[in-house]
Amino acid sequence: MPSANRKIGVIGLGFGAQVYIPAFRSEGWEVAAVCGRNRDKAAKVADAAGVHSVYTSAKELIARDDLDAVAIATPPRAHHDLAIAALRAGKDVLCEKPFALDAKQAAEMRDTAEHSGRTAMVGHEFRHTPQRAYIKELLDDGYIGGFQLCTIELFLDRYVTPEPRPLTWMASEPDGGGLLGALGSHYIDGLRHWFGEVASVSGHLAILRPDLIDPKTKAIVKSQTDDAFLFTLAFENGGIATMVASFATTPPRGAKIVVMGERGTLIAEQPGPNPMENGVVVASRDGAPLQPLATPAQYTPFTDDRDHRLMAFRLLVRDFTKGIDQRVSPSPNFTDGLRCQEVLDGVRASSKSGQTVKLR
Repeated sequence: MPSANRKIGVIGLGFGAQVYIPAFRSEGWEVAAVCGRNRDKAAKVADAAGVHSVYTSAKELIARDDLDAVAIATPPRAHHDLAIAALRAGKDVLCEKPFALDAKQAAEMRDTAEHSGRTAMVGHEFRHTPQRAYIKELLDDGYIGGFQLCTIELFLDRYVTPEPRPLTWMASEPDGGGLLGALGSHYIDGLRHWFGEVASVSGHLAILRPDLIDPKTKAIVKSQTDDAFLFTLAFENGGIATMVASFATTPPRGAKIVVMGERGTLIAEQPGPNPMENGVVVASRDGAPLQPLATPAQYTPFTDDRDHRLMAFRLLVRDFTKGIDQRVSPSPNFTDGLRCQEVLDGVRASSKSGQTVKLR
């Protein structure tokens, strides 16, 4: 069935409204229904997008028999139940990251997807950004020889404010908040994509800016989740990766990824949390000076001026659509979501125990 004849329902209207809805519509899907907790806000999103059906009950949306797929863009606490319900209802599923609250939930989601025979993928669109895709090609082609070490630094000032920032689900542990899950999961997925499975992990979580304002009571409350983290991953195939990140540092310095191998180095930088459409890879091989490499045109098949995240996400939607046509679940799929969740759990366990956690 061509995507123009397919219908999808979108649950969660933050990132769902900003990226999921325009991405699916641009790729020929009909967004037939949306669901949000606040009916007035959901109705505004639906009206702006030309969607006629609005729900505040995700179960009612999932129960519609005219939907081919469901996109889940809610906070993580809802992912497990919604994904399983949608799969059992015969829907193909695209689920936002972080995938689940823990590996037990993630395994149940993966198992349900496999038993359903439906296409089930995770919203790790960073794989499709030009920088990340080109680094994957260079690594696979042996540009820097055998992989040895990767370092990632990400320093932003989103939580550096004159007054305490408002309390949201991102500061709630039961809701699956925290920087490690929200952004670290993207980078962990990318590291697995480049270097293979993770054998062991150590890490530390921190709360550098704990004070928040409860919008309802106006009282000062404390964050339950990390706004800074660091981890070290050792890979089954050899090599080590480290990452240190914070949303509570000033001035912001963006992100820098350095990949080092036996013969050379690859460097990718970006000004914010997300890779850009025009990102460049700087490289050195066999002792030559660092120089920018021309990114192959295939990794920027089009641009989308509405939001710098849309090109990569639309490419993910194309993979999702192709997976449905072929009755497979392309990567990043629910198995990838499980493997990423195992690493996230390992970082949290290591932070509590001070010990390295072996995954396999």
